[in-house]
Amino acid sequence: MKEFPPIYLASRSPRRRELLRQIGVDHTLLEIDIDERQRPEEGPAAYVLRLAREKAEAGANAAQGGGSLPVLAADTSVVIDDELLGKPRDRAHGLWMLRQLSGRTHQVFTAVALACGGVANELSLSEVSFRALSEAEILAYWATGEPADKAGGYAIQGIGAQFISSLHGSYSGVMGLPLFETAELLRRCGIQFNNEE
Repeated sequence: MKEFPPIYLASRSPRRRELLRQIGVDHTLLEIDIDERQRPEEGPAAYVLRLAREKAEAGANAAQGGGSLPVLAADTSVVIDDELLGKPRDRAHGLWMLRQLSGRTHQVFTAVALACGGVANELSLSEVSFRALSEAEILAYWATGEPADKAGGYAIQGIGAQFISSLHGSYSGVMGLPLFETAELLRRCGIQFNNEE
């Protein structure tokens, strides 16, 4: 008989699932919907922390029939010039994002939250520098389809990695789930994973 997974993941992101598998965390996917609009005067750190918490809470409410399993959620935002870059709305928006990132350093804020009794959360902040991109490179990258559903319009774990000249912070956080912070939250909740006994 198969054991029930130790946590729920309140996310549609295949990258977050991949990262959890990387550290041996069994999970079941929960699809939840919340209002992700930024509030007036809400800075990027407060924004991603609130969204991660709200996703975890919504997941916990949705999973009530599954008992008291913990619910993990996360949110990522790319920030440049104090502007949050979410996922591109369309091709023109995606191309604009890549032009903004070209030859510059931006910040990636990723919050992770775990509903386990109460809701605890952690924040990862990384700085990512892009080399200067030619217009042809920007157009060709968009044509691959990779940027279309990524915060900031690029994927560090994909083709977009070739544009990154330096990273200060968490690679997995830029991908969408900071594993150090995630593991700390899981351990505090008493969840064993990987080779832990």
